[in-house]
Amino acid sequence: MRILVLSQYFWPESFIINDIVLSLHEQGHEVVVATGKPNYPDGKLFEGYRLWGTQREHYQGKVEVLRVPLWPRGEGGARNLIFNYLSFVLSGLLFLPWMLRKREFDAILVFAPSPITQAIPAIALKWLKKARLALWVQDLWPESLSATGFVKNPHLLKAVGWMVRAIYRRCDTLLVQSRAFVEPVAAYAAREKIQYYPNSLDVRPPRLVVPIPSELSELLEKYFCVVFAGNLGTAQALETIVQAAVHLRDDPQIRVVLVGSGSRLAWLKAQQQAHALDNLVLPGRFPMESMPQIFERSSALLVSLNDEPAFAQTVPSKIQAYLAAGRPIIACLNGEGARVVSEARAGLSSPAEQVLPLVANIRCMKALGSGERAAMGASGRAYFDANFEMTAQVTRLVELLKH
Repeated sequence: MRILVLSQYFWPESFIINDIVLSLHEQGHEVVVATGKPNYPDGKLFEGYRLWGTQREHYQGKVEVLRVPLWPRGEGGARNLIFNYLSFVLSGLLFLPWMLRKREFDAILVFAPSPITQAIPAIALKWLKKARLALWVQDLWPESLSATGFVKNPHLLKAVGWMVRAIYRRCDTLLVQSRAFVEPVAAYAAREKIQYYPNSLDVRPPRLVVPIPSELSELLEKYFCVVFAGNLGTAQALETIVQAAVHLRDDPQIRVVLVGSGSRLAWLKAQQQAHALDNLVLPGRFPMESMPQIFERSSALLVSLNDEPAFAQTVPSKIQAYLAAGRPIIACLNGEGARVVSEARAGLSSPAEQVLPLVANIRCMKALGSGERAAMGASGRAYFDANFEMTAQVTRLVELLKH
């Protein structure tokens, strides 16, 4: 197939769509990526990219990537995010038809974490290219806007709902990353368009191994390290993690390690200082090629989300990464994410934003024998292989794009 993948986020930003694109290419499909200038999650353009103008490059020398200008996210805040979202829409509508002139496609796939507005240029391209349009829904709008506090005005939320309905109506297929997404999406779209298509992960060893710093390696070896990896933002219940670290100060062997960056990193550093939390470690963000080494040496892997109905319907993509790593999981969230961890028998779960149950699970995980923790990890990996392995999932994706 000739497939256009459109996403506001792409390599060198760390998203699963990067591996999906490579897998599509390796299965013999002609793939082009249309995206913006990389700036997630820190809000600053990555080195080697300029703010204005379009750019063309090739991902790993294989897949053509077209980049349009956008307003960087900055350090967060509604103004920057609104400019970020709208700039991609406007740049996509203005530049992509010209950059893709004389190119034909059988299908357009939109990888759609927030914002859903990134689908708007794809709708124009669907009409121009006479191609099928599939939207892979990663976040529920308008629910996620309300859950993060980004939009609170009920009239504005209702208007966003109208926009979502209009976008869904112009898509041929709606792929949902969680079974719990089916009903909320069906409130805005015809049910026959909706297909469950979970996030997946390429578990092959990276071609380039980036070693982790010796200080982090020594920390992971010396202590019982509960590692959270990913975006440090408003949705990840970071207050709960900080308070858990406060309660765990009496155990000198436990370290809570938050690997990543994001809009709340400065707040975390301030909390670390204010509470004198030697057991809360903020080593920063690392390349994707380093993450398998970090996971392998972690005592347990932590995932958390806010106590919001929209997040209870979500399976964070880090859960697939954790399952694939074969390490025990400590989940502090509700709904689908907790169900997957429980069904996989891969770890311990507690309700979202509940500090004391999270603390109890961390202590319980530490008290288990290494054999019991290894069994949890092995069970999680087996569940991953059966449900989320990328090669099989990408083969299924192609079939969904055809119909």
